[in-house]
Amino acid sequence: MSGDASSKLSGSADAPQAGLLEADEPAPFAIEQAEGASDFVLVCDHASRELPRALGSLGLSETQLASHVAWDIGAAGVARQLAQRLDATLLLQPYSRLVIDCNRPPDAADSIAIRSEWTRIAGNEDLPAAAAEARRSEIFQPYHDTLRGILDARLRERRPTILVAIHSFTPSFLGTARPWHIGLMYRGDARLASFLLQQLRRDGRLQVGDNQPYAIEDGSDYTLPVHGEARGIPHLGIELRQDLVGDAAGQASWAGRLAVLLRQAAASLGAGALAAVTPGE
Repeated sequence: MSGDASSKLSGSADAPQAGLLEADEPAPFAIEQAEGASDFVLVCDHASRELPRALGSLGLSETQLASHVAWDIGAAGVARQLAQRLDATLLLQPYSRLVIDCNRPPDAADSIAIRSEWTRIAGNEDLPAAAAEARRSEIFQPYHDTLRGILDARLRERRPTILVAIHSFTPSFLGTARPWHIGLMYRGDARLASFLLQQLRRDGRLQVGDNQPYAIEDGSDYTLPVHGEARGIPHLGIELRQDLVGDAAGQASWAGRLAVLLRQAAASLGAGALAAVTPGE
């Protein structure tokens, strides 16, 4: 994963390896602005197209690995700029979702995808159970343990917390055009989504998806159900169309717009709505 290493804190890659990541490869999570002072914690589950060296190219071409098949194009750029504008802690996944999708339950059929849209992922076919477990234990689990640790620490400090996941989507999928500029994902907790939907729709130029093109489902989503819903904290998934955030200008424009709206949304909730809880309480 490219980027300015001086601006982020990563977990140590020097821990004993289970056979997937080598000691000099990126850690399975990256934290930026760990001391962010705002109420927001941002996550980007599909930030990078990076593959561990042990997996080679998974049978894909460079063009395929640069496409949406491997990562959420533009999402990390928006997330970084949004974190800076909000003074928020940001957690990013430095490995491609083709290694293991960190926004899927590990037991989901497409947790380690063998096909993405039209693309066959040959390197993921007929994966031995031990190899799949190495991906879960070395990539998926440390990433989510880190997010859990961030949120638990805020709970101990009695810090108000809002969890926001940043994603991006393709302008068309399986031949069907997607007209939305932005989509908001939520389920039982509509506190943030209702405010942002109303505000975004004031701009008549925007087509705003209400749980479109994606909605939160137990079989296809993990981060927000486990870390947002289970804790009862305000949370939201934001999907941005990739042709709008594929360059620096688009990323800056959307980060600026979202920073204003998210601050307003937080203010509308009031401090009492933002207390983190331990799952199960």
